[in-house]
Amino acid sequence: MRVIYVLFDSLNRSALGCYGGAIATPNFDRLAARSTRFDRHYISSMPCMPARRDMHTGRLNFLHRSWGPLEIFDDSFAVSMGQAGVYSHLVTDHNHYFEDGGSTYHNRYSSFDFIRGQESDPWVAMVKPPLERFREQYHPEQFGGERIRHRVQGMLNESALRSREDYPVVKCVDSALSFLATNGAEDHWFLHLECFDPHEPFSAPASYREHFPTRYQGPIYTWPQYRTTEQATTEEIEEIRANYGALVSFCDDELGRLLDVLDAQEMWQDTAVVLTTDHGFMLGEHGWWGKNRMPFFNEIANIPLLIHDPRHPDSWGTHCTSLTQTTDLSATLLDLFELPAPAHGCGQSLLPLIDGSADQVRELALYGIFGGALNATDGHYSYFLYPRDMERWPLYEYTLMPMHTASLFTPSEVADAELYRGFDFTKGAPVLRMTAKDDAKRPPLQGGGFAQTYICLYDLASDPGQTTPFRDPTIESHLRQLMIAEMHRHEAPQELYQRFGLAPSGQ
Repeated sequence: MRVIYVLFDSLNRSALGCYGGAIATPNFDRLAARSTRFDRHYISSMPCMPARRDMHTGRLNFLHRSWGPLEIFDDSFAVSMGQAGVYSHLVTDHNHYFEDGGSTYHNRYSSFDFIRGQESDPWVAMVKPPLERFREQYHPEQFGGERIRHRVQGMLNESALRSREDYPVVKCVDSALSFLATNGAEDHWFLHLECFDPHEPFSAPASYREHFPTRYQGPIYTWPQYRTTEQATTEEIEEIRANYGALVSFCDDELGRLLDVLDAQEMWQDTAVVLTTDHGFMLGEHGWWGKNRMPFFNEIANIPLLIHDPRHPDSWGTHCTSLTQTTDLSATLLDLFELPAPAHGCGQSLLPLIDGSADQVRELALYGIFGGALNATDGHYSYFLYPRDMERWPLYEYTLMPMHTASLFTPSEVADAELYRGFDFTKGAPVLRMTAKDDAKRPPLQGGGFAQTYICLYDLASDPGQTTPFRDPTIESHLRQLMIAEMHRHEAPQELYQRFGLAPSGQ
């Protein structure tokens, strides 16, 4: 078996033609025609690196800690592959892998290639950036308080993109094609092609932007702040959506270059392809920009997944309505090589849904962000459960790798740390248990008052746009019991049951 795993960051399901989207995506659609399309595939932990830990391990990150590296006791699918003689190669321009909080992921592969220049990657070096010129060139929302250095670095990186070939997504696909040219005829390899696009900033060559005209007349606006759209004009919302659409079209063309090689080399018969994303992105829907801070509506939570299994051509061009989520990917990728799922993983292989040997692999998808709401769906209803007082209940980080996104924990953060031995999945190793830093739980507290509604149900069958929240004690009780069972499987800390008013499993 050979497997190509393609991951686009922040790829909205609604952007793809194969999911009924309005943007022309002939190459995503072309892959879908050779794949099983999963219609009820959901996120697990938010955002970027927490989602990737879920992918590697088949376990939920957000119940125990915020953003951070793979732990010493984690079972990575890349390691399992290597131990079984499968060569794994990562190609990525995702700069978070090379910050403190992502520093142990890429090293699990047999080899990797890092493409520079995306977002705030510290690539273009300039002691004194031209801030005044940038302020004239970019929309004021491109700049943002304490993250201004992060944003300015993105502007510096964009200044180095002078031709199509300079864009990181092009270089990523070039690198992947180079791997295939050298190794494509071999057996037992895994190629992980991970493109940061269409993550913001939504920057694409002008030739793509021309296909998305708007009435907007202002400066460059490709990177909204994560907040409500209350202050945004209709023209600004149009502009952001147009820039996102142009970037998706760019990604579609680059995906097409990969598919062309699979065609030319007749690889469809012996090479599996899995394509998905980590989460979606709000483009003004429900009055929000971005991710993390708002309720996790389906624009964020219900994400695309396409799986081409060469052994089952009768599954090509079909769709699956069974409930699945990101934690199922580890078991699925390993199963493609006929390798067992991690012993402590909680995900299920999705291959039985493709070959018809199973109709369902899970009853519930539980998802969220550390310190935020518990969110769940059974495929029919979605449920947002907030604690009645987020500050009343203690919140702890459980980790042996005390790192934030781009920094180490400070000595003061671990001053109250104690060794905790209460989890089986740590394989006998204790973890540090420490009070969570305010920053780690800040995004969910910026809910614009939504958190004060505490509990919210949506009927996805009759209200797929999630416009009409309601309450129903019978439905809520059923979903709560499923949530408790799933939390128990993942060994959720006891304080989380108190935090959300849930009785621990077995009590």
